[in-house]
Amino acid sequence: MKDLKIKIFADGADLKGILELYANPKIKGFTTNPMLMCKAGITDYETFARELLTKVPDRPVSLAVFADDFREMEQQALAIASWGCNVNVKIPISNTKGEFAGPLIRSLAAKGVVLNVTAIMTVKQVEAVAKVLNPAVPAIVSVFAGRVADTGVDPIPHMRECLKVLKHLPKAELLWASPRELLNIFQANETGCHIITATNNLIAKLDLVGKDLDEYSRETVEMFYRNAVSSKFAISMKASY
Repeated sequence: MKDLKIKIFADGADLKGILELYANPKIKGFTTNPMLMCKAGITDYETFARELLTKVPDRPVSLAVFADDFREMEQQALAIASWGCNVNVKIPISNTKGEFAGPLIRSLAAKGVVLNVTAIMTVKQVEAVAKVLNPAVPAIVSVFAGRVADTGVDPIPHMRECLKVLKHLPKAELLWASPRELLNIFQANETGCHIITATNNLIAKLDLVGKDLDEYSRETVEMFYRNAVSSKFAISMKASY
């Protein structure tokens, strides 16, 4: 863990869980979205977001717009950006019609809004985003490496190409989004990504790093045994062959 240069951002909407992770210096920022908020039972987006920013005032917090019309997206983005100086406004790479959000990204970046451009899958999309970002304003470029991997494409060379595209933007950071397993944190770190998001369940697995595999094997056998005993299953000892 000491060798990790990548920043880990916790992804979720459970305020209690967020605050527990806020106490962990390994967690450098937070991301959330309306879907996660709904799953957590949140009914008032702005109230939750403002409370979160009050409790987490000194680390980046990514909060998403949820309109599909670019003009409305801009209004939402400017409002969200005003809630705190540590806000990263999440803007999707396109609307639901597949129309590129480039003009909106350019406009917001020119106004000094710190963006997190999200839902990116391709190197071509990263190239398009790089052309409209403001080099003087920090930004996060979120490439969904986990979803890329779900399609059978190796995300490691994919992310390396994305890093090359962003090389001329020193304030832009590449984020490895939607990791599927703890190993992805080390892969993203080795690739050179600046940030990776992780859910609470994935972050909890950091305690396993460096664990003795023989002991882990014994513990796994013990778990299987406990489960079998608690099931109260039985096998007839009469041979049937």
